[in-house]
Amino acid sequence: MNAASRPDPVLRLASASPRRRELLASIGVTVEVAPSDIDESRLDGESPEHFVSRLARHKAEAGQAGSALPTLGADTVVVCDDTIFGKPEDEAHAREMLMTLSGREHRVLSAVTVLGPLGMVESRVSTRVVMRRIDEAEAAAYWTTGEPLDKAGGYAIQGLASIFVEHLEGSYSAVVGLPLAETAALLRAQGVSLWGGALPDVGSSGGAS
Repeated sequence: MNAASRPDPVLRLASASPRRRELLASIGVTVEVAPSDIDESRLDGESPEHFVSRLARHKAEAGQAGSALPTLGADTVVVCDDTIFGKPEDEAHAREMLMTLSGREHRVLSAVTVLGPLGMVESRVSTRVVMRRIDEAEAAAYWTTGEPLDKAGGYAIQGLASIFVEHLEGSYSAVVGLPLAETAALLRAQGVSLWGGALPDVGSSGGAS
């Protein structure tokens, strides 16, 4: 498809994440990408739940500037023993995080905020993930693939690290970066068309109520 025939964006995405863009495209939502630059430091005593929701909210607010489109901000973190695992700083950090998650259960928190005609609507999802035991050689080999570089927790469930995941309870797409069922509900509430406009709008015949 050439540039002239691409559909107009129906949403501003306040994120540079290619995974979020791909997830939105999978439900027929064309976006205008406007990465937000905010302070992502955790506040003293802040819970992981409050932290991830606050960042999603601030990203949406920062990304909305100058646009009439509804704006989506999102954040995803890996939490183990109340410790937030962000993106790895280097190889040692990535291997340390993966070995900490090895053979254990952790949570992935994913928060979404959409600013639009209704003001601010938001949702947060917690997904339980259980990793099998991972040995040091596997962790080292995984780093050489380049996949862990920009991933929360240092792994990509949709990629090569899928072989490490023993069990998942909750939203798979949230672990990738965006809980699609919850996001779709927020978008429809703000009047954003899904499935490229093929899905009836909220309140119309056959639509959600």
